[in-house]
Amino acid sequence: MQVILLERVAKLGQMGDVVTVRDGFARNFLLPQGKALRASEENIRRFEAEKAQLEARNLETRKEAEALAGKLDGKQFVVIRSASEMGALYGSVSTRDAAEAATAEGFSVDRKQIVLQAPIKELGLHEVIVRLHPEVEATIVLNVARSEEEAGLQASGKSIQELAAEAEAEAEFEIAELFEDIGAAAAEDEELLGTAPAEDAGEAGTADTEEDGSPAEADSKEG
Repeated sequence: MQVILLERVAKLGQMGDVVTVRDGFARNFLLPQGKALRASEENIRRFEAEKAQLEARNLETRKEAEALAGKLDGKQFVVIRSASEMGALYGSVSTRDAAEAATAEGFSVDRKQIVLQAPIKELGLHEVIVRLHPEVEATIVLNVARSEEEAGLQASGKSIQELAAEAEAEAEFEIAELFEDIGAAAAEDEELLGTAPAEDAGEAGTADTEEDGSPAEADSKEG
């Protein structure tokens, strides 16, 4: 199907261009969203008559988009999700999730403006394109984490692999300390048990001597 573009469409053309597209793409996307008209003689004349108004409206919306892009570009938004120890999500982060995260921070973003190159299925920092206008884009960062604390660590530059390695090292250290404490306690017990007989022996030795150090008299005399 041939259509005349009412605005710039990525990979198709600029406003006023007459292009050939698949019928389904035109019916399901271009025509219902007001991005194009069927390229009939009547519609082409209509476009030419309204071209100045369309260009003025496009310029206005582009300026608004550029202003928003200036505030939005580079912003980081936290998305909390459940995931395995290795960082694989139980599900994925969608365009709706990205739009809701930005909107929650006060930015007016629609899910249709979010462009995901691939589904987000892992924890970490992910760059996402926001198409605010046919000629204006911004890049945001989705900080996908299991908690706000983990998101803060990721924002500081630590990867999920580094965090997992640190957690494992900390666990090993705690186990080593536990064994050291157990070993020290056992050594103390052995020391206490080892000194008790010596003390008894000392007491027994003093019983065989008088207070003045002379041998005690025998209970019986030699015959």
